[in-house]
Amino acid sequence: MSALELRGLVKHYRGGGETVRAVDDVSLRIEAGEFVALYGPSGSGKSTLLMLAAGLLAPDEGSILFDGCDVAHFSARESAAYRRHDVGLVSQEFHLIPGASALDNAMIKLPVLGFTLREARAKTMPWLERLGLGERASHRPEQLSMGERQRVAIARALVGEPGLLLADEPTGNLDSTRSKEILGLMREICREQAMPGLLVTHDADAIAFVDRVHTLRDGHLVE
Repeated sequence: MSALELRGLVKHYRGGGETVRAVDDVSLRIEAGEFVALYGPSGSGKSTLLMLAAGLLAPDEGSILFDGCDVAHFSARESAAYRRHDVGLVSQEFHLIPGASALDNAMIKLPVLGFTLREARAKTMPWLERLGLGERASHRPEQLSMGERQRVAIARALVGEPGLLLADEPTGNLDSTRSKEILGLMREICREQAMPGLLVTHDADAIAFVDRVHTLRDGHLVE
């Protein structure tokens, strides 16, 4: 499996007559099977860095290396294919479709990847069962707890067998007990699937569940 390597990343935003260096010369390598946290306060550049790693933003300078390719130089079409095939993205907002079952929400990506509906269901159910949702597969989001909704979102991120897990404040809407469960699951899955995982968080309690933690402040990695 591939590592994720960020080399000299720079991302600036210009407005109001000034330049904000949201990400300022950041270099970081995450090995396959590692679950690494990027910790810092709101506005430190964490989410910008994660969007760069996901191919949702292009850096002003630097490289994003994954599976032998530099994501920083992808075209819009190549970036979309990268997210579709290689990235499992989990965010604070669950983005589940109201009225659709947990199974349908979790498997929504698979038909786009060429799976039939029968194949998609067969591929998704083991993930729901692995995440403790086997008996809740037919339930709609409004019938699920917040922790269960986040588990559906994690299943959706993983059913396509991505090579990279990116999580942006995934426990922001959860209580402390559910947060520990979700973070423990993500660390376990990264190890089992031998894929690099990057968690961005401002929650100090979350860093107990990662292999390494790096602190980001004003766009810089600090000791």
